[in-house]
Amino acid sequence: MVYVFLADGCEEVEAITPVDILRRGGVTVTTVGVGSKSITGSHGIVINTDISTSDLVLEDIDAVVLPGGMPGTLNLENDQTVQSAIKYAYNKKLLIGAICAAPSILGHMGYLDGKKATCYPGFEDSFGKGEYTGETVTQCGNIVTGKGPGAAVCFGFALLKNIKGEEIMNKVYGEMQCPK
Repeated sequence: MVYVFLADGCEEVEAITPVDILRRGGVTVTTVGVGSKSITGSHGIVINTDISTSDLVLEDIDAVVLPGGMPGTLNLENDQTVQSAIKYAYNKKLLIGAICAAPSILGHMGYLDGKKATCYPGFEDSFGKGEYTGETVTQCGNIVTGKGPGAAVCFGFALLKNIKGEEIMNKVYGEMQCPK
């Protein structure tokens, strides 16, 4: 199960786009609202999630996805259930995706040390001993990071490729009529 964590103040494009791409690719995705099943994004869009953090089962995690946005990123980082899910995924070497400001959470946890990653400009100082690439999407081991809202489609496809492979990724890419 891929858990996508949404907190009040999240960047809506970064939250919904990867969910859409993954579901089109046949991936089981569960959206998790931090503290509530109704989340209001940074641009006032209300998102109803599948479950709230109180319903999360760590052992069901196959991957964790963290959208950015402010104060959404801070709300994710300050939630103990989200912290536990990230630690669980990291320790099990499961796929972790973070975009925009959210890679800062991984940096603060020390999970970017010795790794390459990208983020929204200005958050690279949180990478500790990690290397900021400035790329649209960067993958280093089991961690996929994206730069910002405009990178949400590329980020979603990078996640899909990791989970379902290049053939499924290309199929969904074509079905969505993405430019080549």
